[in-house]
Amino acid sequence: MTRIATKKTASAPRKRARKSSLDKTTEDVPGSDTLNAIEPKRTLTDIAYERLEEAIVTLRIPPGTAVSELTLSNMLDIGRTPIREAIQRLAREHLLQVLPQRGLLVPQIDLRKQLRLLETRREVERLICRSAARRATPEERKSFLHLRDEFLQSAQDNDDIMFIRADKKFNDLSLIAARNEFSEGAMRLMHGLSRRFWYCHYKQVADLSETAQLHAAVADAIGQGNIKDAGDSLDRLLDNIEAFAKSTLTYDL
Repeated sequence: MTRIATKKTASAPRKRARKSSLDKTTEDVPGSDTLNAIEPKRTLTDIAYERLEEAIVTLRIPPGTAVSELTLSNMLDIGRTPIREAIQRLAREHLLQVLPQRGLLVPQIDLRKQLRLLETRREVERLICRSAARRATPEERKSFLHLRDEFLQSAQDNDDIMFIRADKKFNDLSLIAARNEFSEGAMRLMHGLSRRFWYCHYKQVADLSETAQLHAAVADAIGQGNIKDAGDSLDRLLDNIEAFAKSTLTYDL
């Protein structure tokens, strides 16, 4: 198991968050104001969750890493209670494993499990995208069109971090706009794992520009309120993701 280094401190963890080289968030990304305006005000727990989720997804905390509440609290300079609550959310999403009496572990990536995940994701996410296209408010539609532009910009710049952040915002906004708490619960268990899997392997077997453009097409269809195009665009995206996953399995074998 890998262990991550952390700074030593004799003082109690501070209750206010500050930015470090690890934890730049979507607040720092130009154009995020529209999406932020339609989301509830974020708590320290939300901030801790977002920063840890991105660190795990983008492999800054690699698979197999052993961590602790104190390590993560010191890393983000956020108090233990928000960190503990963020850990619970990440554990529910299978991005952290809580080992009794042994601390926390970032799980390894299971390639075959990813294919099983895609079977479920295709059905549930199609419902979410079509529902979002049908039910999104005018303000939410503007946010989807802004995310379309972010995806296209990430394709143009070949910027994987911009893409990952746009994908996270797109997933979260889709769940809000779909207004279906049952499908939301299922998808929240899959999004982070899917992003981490893609980020881990895309340089070997994927085309970032193509993937970002396929995401842009889905965001555009939802923003335009076109239910059929939203479903069709999502099918093309998931076909691409499934082919990517299978190529990754072959590549690793």
